[in-house]
Amino acid sequence: MGFRMGIVGLPNVGKSTLFNALTRTAAAQAANFPFCTIEPNVGDVAVPDSRLETLAGIAKSRQVIPTRMTFVDIAGLVKGASKGEGLGNQFLANIREVDAIAHVLRCFEDGDVTHVEGRIDPVADAETIETELMIADIESIERRLQNIVRKVRGGDKEAVQQERLMKLALEALEAGRPARTVEVDAEDAKAWRMLQLLTTKPVLYVCNVAESDAGAGNALSEAVAKMAAEQGNAHVVISARIEEEIAQLDPEEAEMFLGEMGLEEPGLDRLIRAGYTLLNLETYFTVGPKEARAWTIPAGTLAPQAAGVIHGDFEKGFIRAETISYDDYVAHGGEQGAKDAGRMRAEGKAYTVRDGDVLHFLFNT
Repeated sequence: MGFRMGIVGLPNVGKSTLFNALTRTAAAQAANFPFCTIEPNVGDVAVPDSRLETLAGIAKSRQVIPTRMTFVDIAGLVKGASKGEGLGNQFLANIREVDAIAHVLRCFEDGDVTHVEGRIDPVADAETIETELMIADIESIERRLQNIVRKVRGGDKEAVQQERLMKLALEALEAGRPARTVEVDAEDAKAWRMLQLLTTKPVLYVCNVAESDAGAGNALSEAVAKMAAEQGNAHVVISARIEEEIAQLDPEEAEMFLGEMGLEEPGLDRLIRAGYTLLNLETYFTVGPKEARAWTIPAGTLAPQAAGVIHGDFEKGFIRAETISYDDYVAHGGEQGAKDAGRMRAEGKAYTVRDGDVLHFLFNT
């Protein structure tokens, strides 16, 4: 289980260049004109995790299978998208289908790359897109409130709950705040998600800087960092051009290239870690001579549901999970060593899986 992140932004900010780097393909055309990405391009990428290679080495696994995440390169947005300008309607529909938004902001100067607004101001760009999403949410809520009036009057519990939540969202939106700022009780969480409001999506600001600014960023990316902190959102600084170059190199060449650029790791790794944090995700592992495999789960997942990520039958017939922490697995040279040292635990249905757990599930068929 991974997650689905939509790459959005104004035209010509580097969305498609970043997508090419992420997916190691040239499937998304990067061109200096608006709407070069007409249909959303979808790419699955492996989630880099050095722990998986370490575990595979210890277990002498024949196959190594990382967990994966999906990126969707969505057509560029322009002011007025909520009214259908540009590819607005398509853009908004595509955002509804993703779990989170990676909002690419132009934080570089380049006279050869035009800006749709004729100026370089990433904070204003962010506000443009946020405003369009908020307008779209307001219009959606107003329509839906009209459509459920009869059910509410009839005392339909689901409709009454929906009306209450939509009015909470509308109050925030009309005050200039995105719906994600609304605090929702646990009993309302599912109904809240079902509203599928655009501004409930968590946001990761991706500051696309020039190659020379990839290490420390610049004044433009610092302004974005300040904005993100004030909003409670995340941000990451990346040079999409560098990432695209790295994507074409083999691992050894990529490491040398990063060293020459004064970078410790690819921006992709930082982006994925930021995405994990954004969606509160964790990784557990299954390891054996046949394969070492990583699996992604939401933090707080119980053992039976974690087993269900592998196969529904594992969850239905769950008996227990033989559990070794990553550190113990490595320290004791694998499963048998951890077992001999008393570091393997038998955990039941109430166990909350932890990041890095190495698990073996026992279940009834």
